[in-house]
This record gives sequence, structure tokens and C-alpha cells, in this order.
Amino acid sequence: MVEFEVKSKKQTIGKKKGQTVYYAVPKSNQHMTLDALCDMIMDETSLSRGDVMSTLITLGKMACRSLKMGASVDLGDLGSLRVYFPPKMMDNQKDVTAATLKKPKIVFTPKNRMREAANAVEVSVDNPARKTGKESLTPDPSPSGEGSEENPGPVVG
Repeated sequence: MVEFEVKSKKQTIGKKKGQTVYYAVPKSNQHMTLDALCDMIMDETSLSRGDVMSTLITLGKMACRSLKMGASVDLGDLGSLRVYFPPKMMDNQKDVTAATLKKPKIVFTPKNRMREAANAVEVSVDNPARKTGKESLTPDPSPSGEGSEENPGPVVG
């Protein structure tokens, strides 16, 4: 379960400029360490810690090598990695050169199982304004009224 809290800030641009807006942010950044991942893989396979670590290190090296060559990297059920160069829009065709490409980005495209896992994450929002009876200030966004900020059920994106 990912727990969120409500934060606020004053908008500096856009149609809500000058207005205080509210948004949900995770209370903590949950992080799985390499050691924890290694332990989980060891539990699910017959590989030793050394085998798992060697495989993960080699995967990282091979992914970097492939990306440097401009190749995408298929990571099976995880998804794929590729390098993307955002273009600058030029007024004249002759002005388009390698120098007009922006800083490259690495794009991860998840496979269906990964997207389904993300959609199955349970979330809750700790919103003091809703607990003090101020919820009438903003309408309930869920049309069915199902779920609550404490137990909304799976979020489908």
C-alpha cells in the first residue's frame, strides 16, 4: 500500500496562477535495495547470491552497451529500454542537424504484466480536511461513491 499526504503550493504559472492548489504526495519513498532484490531472486530460484549479483551487474553493462549503440533492450516480462532524443522544432529544414537534438532520455516501456502490477497498487490519502468535515467543500470524485481515502481499493489507470 502506498500512503499519500496532502501538500499545498501557490501556482506561479497557468490559469491557476496565484491560487493555492493541493495535491497528494507519497508519505515515504519506498525503495527495494539491491540486497533485498537479490534475496528475493535467491528465494525463487536455485541461484546463489554471487550468481544473482553477477547476472544483475552484467545485465546493467549489456543494457548500457546496447543503448550506446542506439539499440533498444528487451527485458522480457519487464518491458524494454530505448534511447530517445527529443527534437528541437526548427523553422527551416536545412537547420535540422544532430546539434538540434536535445539531451537524450532513456525511455522504459513496461509490458502488460508490469502495467497490471502498477494498476493493482492500493493507495490511501491521509487528508485531514476530509476528516474534519470539510469534505463538503469539494465533491467526491468517485461517481459510484465506492472506497474512501483510507481504503479506496485498487486504482485502475
